[in-house]
Amino acid sequence: MTRKLFTLTCVLLLAMVGCKHEKKQNAEVVTTSAEIDSTTVQVPASWIENRVAKAKEKLETSDAGKIVWEAMEASGGLSKWFANGPISFHFDYEPLDGGEPRNTKQVVDTWRNRARHFSTVDSTQQFGWDGEAAWVKAKDSSVFNYNTRFWSLTPYFFTGQPFVLEGKGTQLELLDQVTFKDNLYNAVKITYDSGTGDAPDDYYVLYFNTRSRKLEVIRYIVSYPGYFEKGKHLPEKFMELLGEQTVEGITFPENYKTYWLNEENAPGEHITDIQLSEIQFLPELESTYFDIPKDAQVLKGL
Repeated sequence: MTRKLFTLTCVLLLAMVGCKHEKKQNAEVVTTSAEIDSTTVQVPASWIENRVAKAKEKLETSDAGKIVWEAMEASGGLSKWFANGPISFHFDYEPLDGGEPRNTKQVVDTWRNRARHFSTVDSTQQFGWDGEAAWVKAKDSSVFNYNTRFWSLTPYFFTGQPFVLEGKGTQLELLDQVTFKDNLYNAVKITYDSGTGDAPDDYYVLYFNTRSRKLEVIRYIVSYPGYFEKGKHLPEKFMELLGEQTVEGITFPENYKTYWLNEENAPGEHITDIQLSEIQFLPELESTYFDIPKDAQVLKGL
């Protein structure tokens, strides 16, 4: 594979996954209630309790789902995840081939999957997803030299694991246990119902440590129809979650290292490094924060 193709692959592989969840989970949000303060992003505790109860009921109907639920509990709990409110973090994605880095600070509405990114060089240069459309506000196309629609929720998909697995359209399958670095893992395959998001043919294989119950490896492919004919996809990747940091009771990795998956279903060539930092929750954030700025360009198409 040439360097040019490799760089495109890196962009697409991480970028597509986020688009899957932006539409899938929006369908679950209640849009009218006398309880809610429409000026803030945060929702009433009763809404959270109801959503978490439904997620637990669904997940505990299968062995694979029980493993995912246990992972959520081990990482702080789905109730706390939603109760903490919108999340802000710095996601620094660095290709190791000298390709285009993607380095932004961002804020995400964990309840409705809305996002707003800021360039780490110039915070007035921004892009995001308002729940219905993607937008960008930049002086020229060189500021964000990648597909910002795809990237709007991609970092959140990885940062929010395993909590982002509670939405509708997600199917779980328990695979045989695997060993990696002398640790035993429960392996769960994630697939999606037809019509779920932009790339329902994507799949993921998640490794949960049998002792800590936490997620430590994500294997995945991308089959995004805008770039691949049906039935075709990128080669599978192997992402290792490293380190640990806890913010407001929720545990996150510190770094992610991504490799090509080799023939032995193990990490091969090391191809990207990601650093996750500056995490905080913003429960008092106003809902208008995620509105499209008046001087932004609304993006059309995929």
